[in-house]
Amino acid sequence: MQAQEVLRQLRIPELDELREYVRGLPTNALMGMGAVAALTTYWFAFRPKAIGPRCDINRQSEELPGEERARRSVLTEDGKLLTHYYSDALTLYEVFLRGIRESNDGPCLGSRKPNQPYEWLSYREVADRAECIGSALLHRGHSHTANKFIGIFSQNRPEWTISEVACYTYSLVVVPLYDTLGTESIGYIIEKGSISTIICDVAQKAQIILECASGKGKTVKTIVLMEAFDAELVSRGQECGVEIISLADFEASGKANHKEPVAPKPEDLAIICFTSGTTGNPKGAMLTHGNVISNTAAFLKMTEGSLKPSNTDVLISFLPLAHMFERVVEGVILIHGGRIGFFQGDIKLLMDDLKTLQPTVFPVVPRLLNRMFDKVFSQANTPLKKWLLDFAFSRKEAELKTGLVRQDSIWDKLIFKKVQESLGGRVRMMITGAAPVSPTILTFLRAALGCQFYEGYGQTECTAGCSMSLPGDWSAGHVGAPLPCNYIKMVDVPEMNYLAANGEGEVCVKGPNVFQGYLKDPEKTAEALDEDGWLHTGDIGKWLPNGTLKITDRKKHIFKLAQGEYIAPEKIETVYTLSDPVAQIFVHGDSLQACLVAIVVPDPDFLPMWLKKKGIEGSYSELCKNKEVKKAILEDLIRLGKEAGLKSFEQVRDIALQPELFSVQNGLLTPTLKAKRTELHNRFREQIAELYAKIKT
Repeated sequence: MQAQEVLRQLRIPELDELREYVRGLPTNALMGMGAVAALTTYWFAFRPKAIGPRCDINRQSEELPGEERARRSVLTEDGKLLTHYYSDALTLYEVFLRGIRESNDGPCLGSRKPNQPYEWLSYREVADRAECIGSALLHRGHSHTANKFIGIFSQNRPEWTISEVACYTYSLVVVPLYDTLGTESIGYIIEKGSISTIICDVAQKAQIILECASGKGKTVKTIVLMEAFDAELVSRGQECGVEIISLADFEASGKANHKEPVAPKPEDLAIICFTSGTTGNPKGAMLTHGNVISNTAAFLKMTEGSLKPSNTDVLISFLPLAHMFERVVEGVILIHGGRIGFFQGDIKLLMDDLKTLQPTVFPVVPRLLNRMFDKVFSQANTPLKKWLLDFAFSRKEAELKTGLVRQDSIWDKLIFKKVQESLGGRVRMMITGAAPVSPTILTFLRAALGCQFYEGYGQTECTAGCSMSLPGDWSAGHVGAPLPCNYIKMVDVPEMNYLAANGEGEVCVKGPNVFQGYLKDPEKTAEALDEDGWLHTGDIGKWLPNGTLKITDRKKHIFKLAQGEYIAPEKIETVYTLSDPVAQIFVHGDSLQACLVAIVVPDPDFLPMWLKKKGIEGSYSELCKNKEVKKAILEDLIRLGKEAGLKSFEQVRDIALQPELFSVQNGLLTPTLKAKRTELHNRFREQIAELYAKIKT
């Protein structure tokens, strides 16, 4: 097919310019080149100009005067840390009021039933319902001075946010609960916070509360249910001294006993966010309105001039609202009067929700990115398709390196349109955090999706984020520069030879986004917050030459091998997860052993394709039991380790294959998808013992 025929079939913005360019080529030159070559020549002749970054991307942070070697964002004005972005939105209550004005009382919260369009509540409808719920809470004895903690135990849905706004409207404090904590932890949180009223979505969650946190001496007195429930549940509640009431009736009682809003101040508590942790009881991080506002403001400052959020933005809400990452992103939308569309509650239907909602903002976690990456490559199942995909990616990657992000190039039209449309076709901003993401996967998806794609780092104790990649710097392998709302410094970890003087150590954060401490737990608070207000994250990081931060491991997960070598297992796992056939890996070792072993979960989509090239076939379960498969994967891990510069003692000696993915449901991941290392060791204790026994023989 000649180049002109390709042009005729393509509908792209630069089509007229491209036609003129091809017409200007000598006939023999045009006939002598294929369509792809002609288009490639055009690419370099007429490449669009990138939007310039906010600052010099080779100098994204600067060192503060003094001996601590702390660094701050170069975007801080006059060296002052950012506390807010809009002067009329200093609390989360004011954020919503601003949203009403910015949206002109437009659509706010949307939900849908299967195979149906989204139905929307306006900002005013949300505010009115929130005042009814808040008034009902005050009518039952809650106030900003006493009994101010309100539990919310629900999946993401409009009523979650309405209940949250109700609390902010009357200076009450939200305490999110989530079922992946486990019954024991839920009971612990309720008692720790002396929570007497809990708003739930379904009857099953009310049953959990009645089992673990009701009865004589317990604090729960009222459960408000969003969904229908039966008389049996009401009777059970009465036996436990708990009133079960529908949300509709609760709102009606608030409407009949309306109270004037009690506006909070920036220093007032807004949320007690309990972190699940990998061991022990959950800890309740106390976050003020000011904490959350400063974090939201920092994101807006970082993306200023490139993202420009507005009331036309639409967010897909599916990451748990019980965690701060999702809550801060929702704040960015609400403060501009945008819309939030909730998924149906089933992650398997998320792609259908995306196509229906057509969001512009899409926060994600690395696990979802891994699945997206695997799916795209699994469809390139012939040498020609693979070549085209690689070629298109290389062209888009070349644009990324110049700072250019777009969805209207030739390669988008020819190759990447399908994956972009699978997300609704309108996504212009994505952000990932909560866990490390492979640089290879991040770079590919940035190119393929053609939208602004940020990576951030933080934890609940600094509200959500403390660093984030800058617009214009689309390189991977780091988590960006400090946010303009906080400083970051390194503290020596001498046992691992990490020294702040060398730009390495434990990451510590200070600023208006840092939490107030753990609820009723001064001992744990003192472990996290030092006397000077620095939050010790427990993460190991290093400064890169351009002033960005790279996270290398968790301080508390470091261990010694028998010969005394220190091991950072998560650093090794990050290298090994780049292996095509590997979905998840758990690297284990201890001071009684001389080497490392690992439990590997092969990727069910990629493994058969990868092995077919090696002449090995079979079902997924059969392949996981095949010794040749294990040998091939182990060899690939060792190869990757050598390429990444792992020392010989950092390489695993042997592995065991495990077909079931680590998940929140089977207790091997936290709700933020971090590995529960103790649980993983306990679950695979026998396999680990067998691996070491074989090594010794």
